[in-house]
Amino acid sequence: MKKTYHGSCHCGRISYEADIDLQAGTGKCNCTICWKRRYWGINIKPEDFRLTCEEAGIGDYQFGSMSGHHRFCTTCGVAPYGHGYVADVGGDYVSINLACLDDLDPSELAEAPLQHFDGRNNSWWNTPAEIRHL
Repeated sequence: MKKTYHGSCHCGRISYEADIDLQAGTGKCNCTICWKRRYWGINIKPEDFRLTCEEAGIGDYQFGSMSGHHRFCTTCGVAPYGHGYVADVGGDYVSINLACLDDLDPSELAEAPLQHFDGRNNSWWNTPAEIRHL
């Protein structure tokens, strides 16, 4: 069941609302950007995401296939969400950084299903051999 959460960067410059069903599953990946950010996220459809701030001042980082936009605050550096298009994940998506949800109770997150992805080896649909560090 979807619930509306409110998210932000550290300084509050970026803010958003997102309708999320945590029981749909969360994910951690071992690709280079997720590894460096220690990213724990969930993908939602764009219609379930509402930016509640001005877009000016939100940085955009892309790399590799350029299919994803990794958005970050140009003031505090925190990356609260991203978006892009990948056919294999259902097309358009918004990726929510669960650590940036201001009203997410830790017990809700602890109970959410978690899947690990082997992005480092471009084997996204497989679990990496080692996940203890993710």
